[in-house]
Amino acid sequence: MLHVAFLGVESTGKSTLAARLAPRMGGVMLPEYGREYAETIGTDFTPEALRHIAREHAARLGRLRATRPLLLIEDTDVVITAAWFRMLHGRRDPEISAIPARADLHLLFAPDTPWVDDGTRQFVGQDRLAFQSAIEDELAARGLDAVLIEGDWQQRRTSASSAITHRLDKAGSATP
Repeated sequence: MLHVAFLGVESTGKSTLAARLAPRMGGVMLPEYGREYAETIGTDFTPEALRHIAREHAARLGRLRATRPLLLIEDTDVVITAAWFRMLHGRRDPEISAIPARADLHLLFAPDTPWVDDGTRQFVGQDRLAFQSAIEDELAARGLDAVLIEGDWQQRRTSASSAITHRLDKAGSATP
């Protein structure tokens, strides 16, 4: 099984690309629970709300991982929830920080796309760049590397597909 996490600031194509690539590459996708929460409960992301989002997303991830798909694409992961916490509350949260980021491959989508207001997004302009920095800091704090995905939509799709295919091929060649 290859587990890939799509990470990045809002409006960088993570959700759209995850939904398109997962079935095309024979995999499954775990949608971002934070978006579901925002759309059904609201965007008052208190510390407890963000902890709930992190716990629920982790529970859903655990259930999907248990099915052992060949490819699992996770639309954001705990790294993003931790970065949201830091952006909104000015510090890392011990509970969220204790939840492991379980992906084998992290793809970090650059904030070089237009920001689109969909009613749930919050970080525009300089805040968008600060959010990207918070994500990079969280990756570093967890000792995680990420492949940068940037450019126009076609370049993003090509880069993400290539990174995933490379890892799948590498895993396949290691199998006897």
